[in-house]
Amino acid sequence: MYDVIIIGKGPAGISASLYIKRANLSVLVIGKDIGALEKAKIIENYYGITATGKEIAQIGIKQAISIGVLIKNEEVFSISYDDKFEIETNQGKYQSKAVLLATGANRISPKIKGIKEFEGKGISYCAICDGFLYRGQDVAVLGSGEYAFHEAQELSNIVKSVTILTNGNRNTKTEKLQNSNITINNNLIKELEGDNIIRKVKFTDNTELPIKGVFVAEGVATSIDFARKLGAKIDQNKIIVNSKMETNIPGLYAAGDCIGGLLQISTAVAEGAIAGTEIIKFIR
Repeated sequence: MYDVIIIGKGPAGISASLYIKRANLSVLVIGKDIGALEKAKIIENYYGITATGKEIAQIGIKQAISIGVLIKNEEVFSISYDDKFEIETNQGKYQSKAVLLATGANRISPKIKGIKEFEGKGISYCAICDGFLYRGQDVAVLGSGEYAFHEAQELSNIVKSVTILTNGNRNTKTEKLQNSNITINNNLIKELEGDNIIRKVKFTDNTELPIKGVFVAEGVATSIDFARKLGAKIDQNKIIVNSKMETNIPGLYAAGDCIGGLLQISTAVAEGAIAGTEIIKFIR
């Protein structure tokens, strides 16, 4: 078991790891990519450096590795807590005494008619949180990546059936399906329909799928998804933290774009530093 696991290898996560490792605590950083920095062609407003976002990220990662920080390039699916935090990835499971969420800002909701209208009325973003509400019913998972498969597997043990809606993305790996009540629909989605709650998915080929709920799991899971699973306070897609970067869950911290504010490298680095020093105090 690690003292600390950091989810996200961007500026906030790497900054925190430097402080935690130098305090002689065991720290693991897990991240699939470097997030928004990957798309930044040139950054000229960060003190002392002019470079691409990718170059800046690589400098930080190299610095962390040089002092012994362990970094794993894996996709995190879920976090749970029972006396300790357990993080599940596409490669395995890891445990820690504290967790820092630093995966950047939450993803944009899919631009499908009905998503916003039925949020809280059949649209959910957390299989672990809301799956029990749909026990014995037919539901769908919107997405085509590893995260969508994980959410479908979670739901399959509770609901009657799960349909993975890829919305035309045929990169889905059907061999990963292990449950007979999970199917895949590759049709393009036209809209979601219902009355006071969602009732069906309409496709562009005029076919329909009657369902009682849709779980959105496009792309990869974000800090907001993890915070929601653990019961941390969220407001308008931002994780609520205090001045110490603490959430309302003991041992759970958040830093960087996922907590809102000025979405800049400089603030992410500062918030990571604060989180790192406060986590050290928490562990000790």
